[in-house]
Amino acid sequence: MLENLLGLTGEVALAREEERLTKTRAIEIFDGDLLKELTPGVFSTLAFIHRQLFQDVYDFAGEIRVENISKGSFRFASVMYLPAALEAIDQMPHATFDEIVAKYVEMNIAHPFREGNGRSTRIWLDHVLMNSLGCAVDWSAVDKQDYLLAMERSPVRDLEIRMLLQEHLTEGVPSRATFMKGLDASYRYEGYNTFRAEDLR
Repeated sequence: MLENLLGLTGEVALAREEERLTKTRAIEIFDGDLLKELTPGVFSTLAFIHRQLFQDVYDFAGEIRVENISKGSFRFASVMYLPAALEAIDQMPHATFDEIVAKYVEMNIAHPFREGNGRSTRIWLDHVLMNSLGCAVDWSAVDKQDYLLAMERSPVRDLEIRMLLQEHLTEGVPSRATFMKGLDASYRYEGYNTFRAEDLR
């Protein structure tokens, strides 16, 4: 269990408060248009998103991790090479949908934070899509298992995740209602489903 700013020592209690607090912060990002002036597709913007989401929960909010992490048998980028990997991702183009997804996959492989990578990076992806293509992913329409399997296979071949996300793009900038439903779906991918976003504000 991760040390946290809330002084919680139980995993269930921490998960509950983390969901409530970070969802509330995500809504602030949307309602306050906090990403409007930030550069799309770069790590500094992702770090801002992560810091905004997790500032109430972890002291490492927005900070690059200093430990190696893995999920199942997959090891994310080594801390030794993480700064160089993030610089390389910053330089990747993101003018087309395929380029954007390729960049998203590489950021997922980097997994720059100790916790909260998926939730932060999906907001980051939508910021890139909105700035480059004028749309976003309707996450509420993306099946959890389809998404998790496609992401698991994406380091080898990103065709599956590209097709899945392209099928569920919004027409134009998403409405607040679409964002709220998508936020709940994004959290369900990670096992967080206690609070509905619409009940938090």
